[in-house]
Amino acid sequence: MGRMLGLLLLLAGVSGILAQTDMKDQVFLFPKRSSHSHVRLLPAKNDPIDHLTVCLRSYTQLTRSHALFSLATENKDDAFLLFSYPHPTNMLSVSVGNHNLDYNLTARDTAEWRSTCVSWDSSTGVVQLWINGKPYPRKVLHKGHKINAKPIIVIGQEQDSYGGNFAADQSFMGEITDVHMWDKVLTQQNIADVLYKNIGGNVINWRSLKYEVEGHVIIQPYLCEIFYSSTCYPT
Repeated sequence: MGRMLGLLLLLAGVSGILAQTDMKDQVFLFPKRSSHSHVRLLPAKNDPIDHLTVCLRSYTQLTRSHALFSLATENKDDAFLLFSYPHPTNMLSVSVGNHNLDYNLTARDTAEWRSTCVSWDSSTGVVQLWINGKPYPRKVLHKGHKINAKPIIVIGQEQDSYGGNFAADQSFMGEITDVHMWDKVLTQQNIADVLYKNIGGNVINWRSLKYEVEGHVIIQPYLCEIFYSSTCYPT
């Protein structure tokens, strides 16, 4: 009974519920602009980070700037950040240790559901971005830096301090699903496996997700365009 009550509260968007569950074919729906609503993702590891890959899928009609994935440490609010600027620049910004670089996205990579994967390797500083399975030119950012231990990871908001100081005009509105994080740089074949075989992360894993909902965030089933087929991505 207690487990069922917790699920019903989550579906209703009630704050402060801590859960761990398989989120296959589910999304977090952020229905409105907010300076509070977010989901905190609790990592399986809390060690310092010098290699990482983050993948997620998002769907939004926002034209203003907004955060997709925010990882903060006690001394760096943008320890690792994915931030979108849809209009007028059509740009995705990647930040590591409060240093950032920008990617200009093509029009086809901003429509409807978007799959985003980003890796960073401290030893070389190389950042690799994949949008909908397409690699963008590799860039270099903050070589030699190490992200401190005990990160706080948030979706739906950008952290301007460790775990908080959110701004409504940076909040995400729309749907986010399939969030994964690894403490290594994924290969090209790994990325293909993530996109088509649902390979999960070892730091954040959507299929075994430990999270806490705050504010008005609703769990909903994933919806896809309907064709003359019984299959629907993701499977």
